[in-house]
Amino acid sequence: QVQLVESGGGLVQPGGSLRLSCAASGRISSYSVMGWYRQAPGKQREMVATITSGGSTNYADSVKGRFTISRDNGKNTVFLQMNNLKPEDTAVYYCNPLHPWGSPYGNWGQGTQVTVSS
Repeated sequence: QVQLVESGGGLVQPGGSLRLSCAASGRISSYSVMGWYRQAPGKQREMVATITSGGSTNYADSVKGRFTISRDNGKNTVFLQMNNLKPEDTAVYYCNPLHPWGSPYGNWGQGTQVTVSS
């Protein structure tokens, strides 16, 4: 399975922005759907956004209008642009390819920590 390395997290004030990157060791073009997930302390991992090979996107209601997912198959990288960040966005963010039936492959990387706090 492809290895995934997430980066770009950090500490940001409410209302700020971050751009996360997910670099894959193999061809992400092999996966029709790539996604970003997050896990906050004491909570289950949840889907944040997904993108198909054709560029169709889907977002969790909590991030619609604020987050944008994109993918660069040539660079084997998936991005998550996060704007107008809120304290409730604080979590470790992961990327993963998805099976056709919607569940993640589960080959999780180390994730990248996003902390939104004043």
